[in-house]
Amino acid sequence: MLTSIIIHDLKLKSDIIYCTRIRYNLTMSVFLTDMDIAAVKKLVVSLGEPSYRAKQLLDWVYRKLAVSRDEMTDLPLSFRQKLAAAVTPHTLTPIREVKAKDGTVKVLFSLPDGKTVETALMQFSSDGNKHRYTICVSTQVGCPIGCPFCATGQQGFERNLTPGEIIDQVLYFARRLQDKSNGREGEKVDNIVFMGMGEPLANYSAVWQAIEMLNAKDGFGLSARSMTVSTAGLIPGIERLSGEKLQVGLAVSLHAPDDKLRNQLVPVNKKYPLDKLIPACRGYFAQTGRRVSFEYALFDGVNDSIPQAQALADLIRGMNCHVNLISANSTSAQTLRPSPRSRVLVFQQELKNLGINCTLRQSRGQDIDAGCGQLRSRFLTQSK
Repeated sequence: MLTSIIIHDLKLKSDIIYCTRIRYNLTMSVFLTDMDIAAVKKLVVSLGEPSYRAKQLLDWVYRKLAVSRDEMTDLPLSFRQKLAAAVTPHTLTPIREVKAKDGTVKVLFSLPDGKTVETALMQFSSDGNKHRYTICVSTQVGCPIGCPFCATGQQGFERNLTPGEIIDQVLYFARRLQDKSNGREGEKVDNIVFMGMGEPLANYSAVWQAIEMLNAKDGFGLSARSMTVSTAGLIPGIERLSGEKLQVGLAVSLHAPDDKLRNQLVPVNKKYPLDKLIPACRGYFAQTGRRVSFEYALFDGVNDSIPQAQALADLIRGMNCHVNLISANSTSAQTLRPSPRSRVLVFQQELKNLGINCTLRQSRGQDIDAGCGQLRSRFLTQSK
């Protein structure tokens, strides 16, 4: 089937983000996970089946985690044959995998057009022998923001992901946690963070459709409070997120307490400076009642001094928020080296002394370079 797909192409030009619409054709089936619930129902009826078959089909895809139509054994063979001619169940093909000593797994996926994205499954210990699992999901191929410390940002921007390409990252690892051969039968996805490749709020419609399907009782069924959307600070997206009926978490990549430095570390700050971003974050809490998380990666001699900790505290004082301090990943930029742990701890203590709720986020997958975009960067380099 020749299908025309519209992609919202986001570019950064003269420090202003703007959208254009491009259209390209791919020879492929329609993907089931690209459909919302209403579209699935419409598909089922169009194939001459009773509408209740839609719920059965969704149950197989999102709860029983079927990979193929052949697994959907309670659906009539005639219906499965019609489905085979109309839709393809999933969008992704795993092409490379790395696993860290701490249990973090990162997979590089090939998309239908041959482009690649990466997704990480992070394992955290809890009481007893039980583990909790968080999936870090990508939302774009590359990223338009261009942060100098981020491997994805240095790859440039290629396109947005579709809702199905976002959802299928979650379903892949959900199946993995149910796979007896991995010794993990019965384990489940506990949290989803939209913190992988790309700027989620720059692909808002696709990300939100994915969130709704991952939350829906006839979809994946994960609580909205178990999902967090990260942003470099796109204020229109934050304001739009504030008004949604599903109250997902918001994490803002801050990384600097003043505009001059943040313009260098997070270039979109030139479009959405701190005197506009921080009020938008306060507005998010006012509308949703959910505290905002601020991500702050520490770089040696760049943003890790005591005066900068004090400036950060002044910036966010009085807001219901939490600061996640991050031991930065190593980067090719010579001026952006990770802060020594001793300085990280001093910075953290200063924030605590000033009444700021903060924690030092545990780094995952350090031995496999699990930072955003690093696996894809290696793949792209080796493929040249």
